[in-house]
Parts: sequence; structure tokens; C-alpha cells
Amino acid sequence: MPKNIVVVNAGPRKGWNTDTLLMEAANGAGSTGAGTEAFDLFWLDKYTGCISCFGCKKERYKGHCICRDGLTPVLDAIRQADGLIIGSPNYLSGLTASFRALYERLIFQNLTYNAQTPSCNTNPIPVLLIMTSNAPDTVYRSLMNEYQKVFNGFVGPTEIFISGDTLQLKDYSKTDWPWYFDAKHKQERHETIFPQECKKVFELGKALAESCK
Repeated sequence: MPKNIVVVNAGPRKGWNTDTLLMEAANGAGSTGAGTEAFDLFWLDKYTGCISCFGCKKERYKGHCICRDGLTPVLDAIRQADGLIIGSPNYLSGLTASFRALYERLIFQNLTYNAQTPSCNTNPIPVLLIMTSNAPDTVYRSLMNEYQKVFNGFVGPTEIFISGDTLQLKDYSKTDWPWYFDAKHKQERHETIFPQECKKVFELGKALAESCK
């Protein structure tokens, strides 16, 4: 059977940086013959982050968030997947609220509070975690390294990819931002560096699919 890769977009802007990189990574996974199942968190039915009900700590629900809402199909799909590709833009020095809601419930359902077996996840899968930001690539490396550690421990072996200094708008002249951003530089980077990043995430998506058990 072909491998099934779940692709999760935690950004709201279709056709822009995060969405484009996720599509390229998904295409890379698909080039191996893997199937992909995509979710856009901003277009799901209403959902929340973890509500601290501790239902997932009961033996019968171990590893399963029992809160039923718009995130339930995403969590169920990830639980059955062979790999996960997830991406988010950086908002105010963190990933989006939509990403955090999924992150809380994805991780906490597998947390046991047992020092010897801290995770009850019985199906570790490879993960590609992508972040886009208008700040330089290096600014949020430590933030992403922390996410990588947590995903490694509770979801599966995780690669991170950061695309920084991204283009936010097609025309900066329509704003009063030009004093803050070098619009010419951002456009040049988008036309030269960003296509290279698309190729990189294509290869990372391909490698992820090939690494699936």
C-alpha cells in the first residue's frame, strides 16, 4: 500500500509562502508514490486548544484526545498516518494560534507523566516542520529547535525548515511600511532564494516519504 502523508497548513494565506512550501513538500512526498491528505487549520469547524480535561490520561483513551471538535479529524488522520508535514508562519515571535491549538492536543494526548516512558505514542512517524517569517532565518532557530525536541519525543523524528526574510505583500508601496522593510530586497529574495527553498522542501518531503516504515 502507498504511504499516507498528512499535510497540515497552520497559516491563513492561500498561495503565499507557507502554503507554497507545504505544497512543494507534499509534491516531493507524492513523487515517491505516497498519498497525501491535506488540512487547512483556518478552514476547519470550530476548535480549541487543550482544555485540560485529562481524558487522554485514562487507560481506555490513552493516546487519544477525547475532545470532539474541528481538530478531531486532523488528530485521527495523524494517528493513522505514515508521515506528517506541518507548516506555520511566525506571528509575533511564535507560531500561529491555530498551530498551537493542534500542537497542544497532539502532544498532550501522548504525554504520560512517566519518567521511564514519557510518551505513549505507539506509532512514531517522521515529521517535517516548516516555519516562514519576515525576520532572517537565524532569528527563530532556537524556537524551532525546541519544537523539534518535543516532536522528536512525542510524534517522531523531526526535520525543521525555516524560510526567513519572506515577501509579505506584492506591493509595499501601498502601505506606510517602506521605512521598515526593504521592499526591493524582499522581492529579489522572493525571486531568487525562495525558489531554491521550494526545491529544498520538495527534497525534504521526498526524503520523509522514503523514510516511512
